[in-house]
Amino acid sequence: MNKGKVYLVGAGPGDPRLITIRGMQCIKECTAIVYDRLASPRLLRYARPDVKRVYVGKLPDRHTMKQEDINQLLVDLALEGHTVTRLKGGDPTIFGRVGEEAGLLRKHNIDFEIIPGITSAISVPAYAGIPVTHREHASSLSIITGHESPEKLDRSIYWDKVTNATGTLLFLMGVAKIDYISKQLMKHGRSADTPVALVRWGTTPEQQTLVGTLGTIAELVRTRKFESPAIIIVGDVVKQREALQWYEKMPLFGMRILVTRARAQASDFAEMIEALGGEPCEFPVIEVRKPQESQHLQHIEACLKQAEGYDWLAFTSVNGVEYFFQYLIEHRLDIRKFYKARVAAVGPKTAEALEQRGIKVDLQASRYDAEGLLEAFEHVLQPGERVLLPRGDLARAVLPEQLRQQGIHADEISVYETVIAPLQEPIIIDWLKEKHIHMLTFTSSSTVKNLIKVLEQAGIEDPVALISQYPIASIGPITTATIESFGLKVTIEAEEATIESLTAALVGYNAAQRIEQEEK
Repeated sequence: MNKGKVYLVGAGPGDPRLITIRGMQCIKECTAIVYDRLASPRLLRYARPDVKRVYVGKLPDRHTMKQEDINQLLVDLALEGHTVTRLKGGDPTIFGRVGEEAGLLRKHNIDFEIIPGITSAISVPAYAGIPVTHREHASSLSIITGHESPEKLDRSIYWDKVTNATGTLLFLMGVAKIDYISKQLMKHGRSADTPVALVRWGTTPEQQTLVGTLGTIAELVRTRKFESPAIIIVGDVVKQREALQWYEKMPLFGMRILVTRARAQASDFAEMIEALGGEPCEFPVIEVRKPQESQHLQHIEACLKQAEGYDWLAFTSVNGVEYFFQYLIEHRLDIRKFYKARVAAVGPKTAEALEQRGIKVDLQASRYDAEGLLEAFEHVLQPGERVLLPRGDLARAVLPEQLRQQGIHADEISVYETVIAPLQEPIIIDWLKEKHIHMLTFTSSSTVKNLIKVLEQAGIEDPVALISQYPIASIGPITTATIESFGLKVTIEAEEATIESLTAALVGYNAAQRIEQEEK
C-alpha cells in the first residue's frame, strides 16, 4: 500500500468561520481527520461522509491522548494509505507542537504540509475589540508563552529586554502565572497603570474579557475567579476596547445552540444563528430519504398516473415539494399533467420552494400546520374533489382524515421518509454532558424523538434527564406537545412555525437573560 500524506492544519481560534481556504480544502479532501476540542466540530460537517474520524480529546473512558501517541497515530494513518488532516487550534507553528508531529513524519519519510492558521494571539484580541497594533499606541508586538513555571519563564524570557521591546505584549496560556508576569513587567520598567486585558475562550460563546492594569489585574483574576485558557494583552491598545468591542454585543452572543434538523436543512438555520453572533452546533438526529419499501413506491407511481384527475396539489413541507419533483423526473412526468390542479402550500417556505420551480401557489395557510391548511380549504374545496397530498411518512393523519370527512377524496403519498441519523460527532455528546450547550432547538416532533434515540445509542442511560437540564426552544405547538409528552419543559416557542420566527424567539430569550444577569 502506498503511503498517504498528512496535512497539519491550523483550525483557527475557535470560531469555525476563521479557518483558511486551504485548511478547508484539506478537510474536504482527506480520508482521515484527527481533531480535538480546540477545533470546532462544525468543521467536520465539510468532510466526506466516509471520512475516518479520530477524536484525540477526552472521552468518558480515557483522558486526552498524549502528544507522543498523537504523533504516532498520524504516522500509522499515513502508513495505512490515508490522506490525513490533523486539525490544530489557532496556528500550528505558534506553541502548537507542530514540530514534534512533523518531525516524526519526516523520520518515517511521510510527506506532509503545514497549513498556517489564524492565530489566537491576534484574532482573540480582535474579537474583544482590541487591535494588537494602533497608530497612536503600538507599532510592534511580542507573542510570549506564559505557560511555563516561573523558573522556566525566567530561563526562556529576558524580562529586561522583552518588557519594553514592543508596544504590545501578548502572553498565551499565562493566567495561572499572571501575578508573576505582572510583577516582572513592573519590575523591569512597565508602569503599574499599564492597561491589561485577559480574554478567555476568545471567538466562542464562552468569551469573557477582564480589563485592569498591571497593578490590579492579578487581584481581579483572583476575585473574579477568572480561569484559563485565556490570552493576556498588555499595552495601551487595551484602551480601544471600550469603543471597538463588537462581538460581545451581538444579539445571540454567548449562546451555543444545538440544531437537531436534518443536515440538508440545517444550513439556513445555522447561518441565521451565526449572523447574530451565536454558535450553531449541528447535531442532525434525523435523515430524510426516499421511501425504501416497494409498497410506498408503487402507491406513488399509481397516484402519478392519475395526474389529470386531481383538483388540488397540497404541499405541507419543503421536503414534500423537493421529493415530489424528484419523482416527476424519475417517472419522466410533465408537471402539466396536473393541468386541472390548483396548488396549496402550508406556509411561505413551502410556497417559495414551489415558486422556485415555476409553480404559483393558489392558496396558502395563515397558520403553518395541517390545521391552518384545513382552515384555508374550508370555503374552497367542494365535496367530490380530489386532492393529492405529497408528504412524509411521519405526517399526522389529521389533514387527510378531516378532508375525507368533508367528502373530499384525499390521496396521501409518502414521497420521503424520516429515519434516525447515525451519530457522527461524539464530541457533542461530551458537550451535552459537560453543559457546553446553552439551548436545544427542535423543529419537528421527529427531532425530539430521534435525539432521545441517538443519546440512548450513545450510551446515555437517561436521555430525558440529560435533556431536561437545558433550556428548550420549540418551533410550534405540535412540536411542543411532543416535547412535553416526555415530561420536558419548553422554555420558548416560536410565534410562527418558521425558522425565522424561532430565531427571533432565541434573540428575545438571550436579551432577557442578559438583562437578568446585569440586574444581579
